[in-house]
Amino acid sequence: MKNLTLLIFCCMIAACLSAGLPDTKSVSPAESPSDDGVFVKRDLASTVVRQKRAGTAPADLTVAQLESLREVCEANLACEDMMDTSGIIAAYTAYYGPIPY
Repeated sequence: MKNLTLLIFCCMIAACLSAGLPDTKSVSPAESPSDDGVFVKRDLASTVVRQKRAGTAPADLTVAQLESLREVCEANLACEDMMDTSGIIAAYTAYYGPIPY
């Protein structure tokens, strides 16, 4: 009975979501939105990515945040060794990915 209720609920959600979408068959090619804004020039994209990467500089992190990263990194011996040679930011990003804050 629970499966039937869940199936009916999912069907109702799908019907509600599809009711708000425009009918793609009735749109003529002349009325379709252009894709001019989808692509970005390479140099502009590179600038945006560079600015995004620069946003996680060590100067932006507080002492408490750095200590939190250090505690996470100390749990992994390889990360701890890299932390001693390359710094906490480089070690954390190498083993755990981008800094979450």
